[in-house]
Amino acid sequence: MKQTLLFSFLFLLSTISYAHLGTLTGRVIDESTHLPLRNVTVQLVGLGKATLTDDLGRYRFDHLVASPYKVEFSSVGYASFVQDVVIADDQTVYIQTSLTVAPVTLNTVTVSAQKAHDQQLISSLDIRLRPITNSQEILRLVPGLFIGQHAGGGKAEQIFLRGFDLDHGTDIRLSVDGMPVNMVSHAHGQGYADLHFVIPELVEAVDFKKGTYTTDKGNLATAGWVDFRTRTALDRSFVKLEAGQFDTYRAVAGIDLLGEKGKAKNQSAYMASEYSYSNSYFDNPQHFKRVNVMGKYHRHIGNNTNLTLTGSTFWSKWNHSGQIPDRAVDSGLIGWFGSIDPTEGGETSRTNLNAQFVTVTARNHIIKNQLYYANYNFELYSNFTFFLNDSLNGDQIRQKEGRNLFGYNGSYSTQTSLGKTSWITTVGAQYRQDVTPGLGGRPTELSHTKNRVETLERIQYGNINELNAALYADEVVQLSSRFSVNAGLRVDFFRSQYEDLLANPATKKYVTQAIVSPKLNLYYTFNPRVQLYLNTGKGFHSNDARVVTAQNGREILPGAYGSDLGIIVKPFPKLLINAAAWYLWMQQEFVYVGDEGVVEPSGRSRRQGIDVSVRYQLTRNLFADVDLNTAKPRALDAERGQNYLPLAPVFTSTGGLSLQTQYGLSGSLRYRYIANRPANDDNSIVANGYFVTDMQANYARKQYTVGLSVQNLLNTRWKETQFATESRLQNESTPVDEIHFTPGTPFFARLSLTYFW
Repeated sequence: MKQTLLFSFLFLLSTISYAHLGTLTGRVIDESTHLPLRNVTVQLVGLGKATLTDDLGRYRFDHLVASPYKVEFSSVGYASFVQDVVIADDQTVYIQTSLTVAPVTLNTVTVSAQKAHDQQLISSLDIRLRPITNSQEILRLVPGLFIGQHAGGGKAEQIFLRGFDLDHGTDIRLSVDGMPVNMVSHAHGQGYADLHFVIPELVEAVDFKKGTYTTDKGNLATAGWVDFRTRTALDRSFVKLEAGQFDTYRAVAGIDLLGEKGKAKNQSAYMASEYSYSNSYFDNPQHFKRVNVMGKYHRHIGNNTNLTLTGSTFWSKWNHSGQIPDRAVDSGLIGWFGSIDPTEGGETSRTNLNAQFVTVTARNHIIKNQLYYANYNFELYSNFTFFLNDSLNGDQIRQKEGRNLFGYNGSYSTQTSLGKTSWITTVGAQYRQDVTPGLGGRPTELSHTKNRVETLERIQYGNINELNAALYADEVVQLSSRFSVNAGLRVDFFRSQYEDLLANPATKKYVTQAIVSPKLNLYYTFNPRVQLYLNTGKGFHSNDARVVTAQNGREILPGAYGSDLGIIVKPFPKLLINAAAWYLWMQQEFVYVGDEGVVEPSGRSRRQGIDVSVRYQLTRNLFADVDLNTAKPRALDAERGQNYLPLAPVFTSTGGLSLQTQYGLSGSLRYRYIANRPANDDNSIVANGYFVTDMQANYARKQYTVGLSVQNLLNTRWKETQFATESRLQNESTPVDEIHFTPGTPFFARLSLTYFW
């Protein structure tokens, strides 16, 4: 009874204390597009109170004493703006603010105490200073992430991050506008992620986080996750033409369909398309062709709901030279850009439909709903071992599939405050299903072929049906103006089914498993210049349906446990540093090797390292950046000296200078470096590192931009991807285990002309 009276008294006291205080709410939009701006820093000048705008451009300050206030708005790439507001007792004041585009300055970057878990300081700077000009640059915007292409530009890039050889996406979750890119139980390997359906000029922002710490990111988000957001509207229509060495041509166009009339009605629509062709620098012409078409429509449905509809289709076809062995080049059998099997190549396509609804209720709650569908086709011919297994016909393989992918993402968020404490509660549900048979789908196939024409033997042939359903709850608690806590809990359920069509009669097996993933993240912001954080969480990486059904459901969802201890600091107004020491431990997992159709147990592993990112504004127009990333990856179940993780990077660095002037001249000079690393588990074979520089220069006027881009400015001879592979050439009696590589781009210059209207 006494406890009840005490609680009632304290509640009454807090109610009286805040009974006559006011509230400030508002919305921030882009002046040219009239679209909401997210992650704008909103500060009450002189009070040390700051917050970030949400996806709808909204913000809110509660419990304000009746008084005049100065509200400052700042965001990278926009002019800062200060607005005067008067708050009265028991009054809620609403204002709408428009920000105009302005040159980038680090002065506008503020370390936020509120919503610290969602900050994207580095990425918002980088994309403004280093606009994406080709598909390879899309992923390179993530600090410490390296990519390698070993199939002539048509195949998804190989990815390296935080001591991982991620293959094509095994431990990094990639999405575009919330729609998954990774393909689970893919013909070429788990998590295969092909981003080539994205038109680079349409990428507006790149959100990312390294580690296992985000509640609404589930499968594959162990090394981290990346979400690419495409433009909701075009500032202007444009046509861009490119031409370069090696018979390289590209045309891109984006057309604003509604113009000013659409903006007046709070809606926008555009269509964009891309065509690319190149023979590339290999001795055997690539005949690489790619076609992209995308359309997007956005409007307000009533006063409280936004609707965004996106549709796109993509097709690509190419030849490639594959990986070549060191000995073939050293002996003069082939040149540096030659090939052993010139008939390698592939064809792929993807069609996407994406519908997103965001609703704000009368009580200021946010409801998000997303429905998506993709039809995907893939066919790849490769030859990694040449004549090791078949001395007469060679070892060429075909990996092929046609799948349908559909799913749903939904969440419900509320924001509550009591005194100086506020919290945002989000509950969500997710559903995804991948099906290879039916609706035009084709079974997942691995076959032994010859000359890309003749099928010699089917090694695997069957249907995948994989379901992933998840529920999650996430809480962000602002305990004070400096200290915030993010806690989350996620539950995933998997049903993995494989129908083996080679068995007689065909056999169908399925297994199920669930996994619980807790998260806990702490942020302490000393002031708008210094923030400490501790991220902890459990994640997971699902395994291929063909593997887990063969293993009778054992180790479907091996867990990953990670932590980051980091600091974000602005010692000077024009210097930003983000540094973190990190750790990641992974359970036993069975990895499906799609190139051979076998299962390889990888055992437990441990990775630890340090990430440092520095952004510095040297002058009004010149910016410098550098990323330094170390890692110590080890297998835990192997003997010392035999416990290296093949191809895992141990030290990488990227950086450069970026120029932006008021006279229309802009450009960048950049480098990327990766150190030597083990290519096998005892480090007896080494993958050589490289240091490569790129350059870009642009001159822009009101209606046109002329650009020059040069890859590998110093014409360095380097190996882009490397593998320790046992192979046998046609004239050899015994196999050889050594480095097989794809040569990196030589000096490669391209000119572009963009016209706006």
